[in-house]
Amino acid sequence: MRVLGIETSCDETACAVVVDGRDVISNVVCSQVGDHAKYGGVFPELASRRQIEEIVAVYEGALGQASLDLKDIDVVAVTFGPGLVGSLLVGVNFAKALAFYSGIPLVAVDHIKGHIASNYITHRDLEPPFLCLTVSGGHTQIVHVLSYEKCEIIGSSRDDAAGEAFDKVGRALGLGYPAGVKIDLLAREGDSERYKFPHPKVKGAEFDFSFSGLKTAVINMLHNTRQSGGEVNVQDVAASFQSTVVSILLERLIGAARKWGCSRLCLAGGVSANSELRERASLECANYGFELFYPASEYCGDNAAMIASEGYYEFMLGNLAGFDLNP
Repeated sequence: MRVLGIETSCDETACAVVVDGRDVISNVVCSQVGDHAKYGGVFPELASRRQIEEIVAVYEGALGQASLDLKDIDVVAVTFGPGLVGSLLVGVNFAKALAFYSGIPLVAVDHIKGHIASNYITHRDLEPPFLCLTVSGGHTQIVHVLSYEKCEIIGSSRDDAAGEAFDKVGRALGLGYPAGVKIDLLAREGDSERYKFPHPKVKGAEFDFSFSGLKTAVINMLHNTRQSGGEVNVQDVAASFQSTVVSILLERLIGAARKWGCSRLCLAGGVSANSELRERASLECANYGFELFYPASEYCGDNAAMIASEGYYEFMLGNLAGFDLNP
């Protein structure tokens, strides 16, 4: 079954064709990073306007890369949330128009479930149940994936997501936007023990996350050091901050796995491409006898292949969307 996936939840415009939820035969992503860098983050109005301009070319590119026509597509799957509502409207309306015109079934996909499904593309034999840490610029969650249909959120961020904290600390360090990859590279050259940052916890919710206080602690340290004429070692700050974030993420993930008796763990989302997170997660899982899965790097960020993958399973479960679908 050939599923056309459409993803426009933030600033990417993406379309892909995936066969039977696992085989990617095309995956086109048009990024707007350069457009938004000067604002220090995503400018929602600009993002949606660019997506209106890009969506047709990206769609045609995905079909062309797959050597298919619309008549060869069996299902249209589209992200309907969470995300920026203006951007989501572009993808949802385009998908509804395609489905209405062609008579092809329409499926609505949750963006987080799409990130989780990116693991199905990389690991063909992976099936639920498993525990997944989804960590990106907008979301940080531990999800118990009980089946292709049923997911239970065990923990989530109460304020800033981990990726958002990376970008805000990166801005304070003068690294520009986006900062995650830059911090990862700098951290390899720094001393992760140089600076001691807090490990915030949420009272009464042992698996929830809070990165706002950590972000503020780093920024305050930078301001105080600079105002007193001190010198900031950017590599050491990057290493110390990243190490703290990774420790928090893995403390919650491993703790949840032990409590819920899960032996298979997954990473997903943009931050799952972080080298330290992957390395330390691999060591922790080996220590506890857990299996660890994470997507290939090209499927960590927002893309439409993951939406098409999840869309296949939603269709097989009979979860069809109507033309009244809204973000």
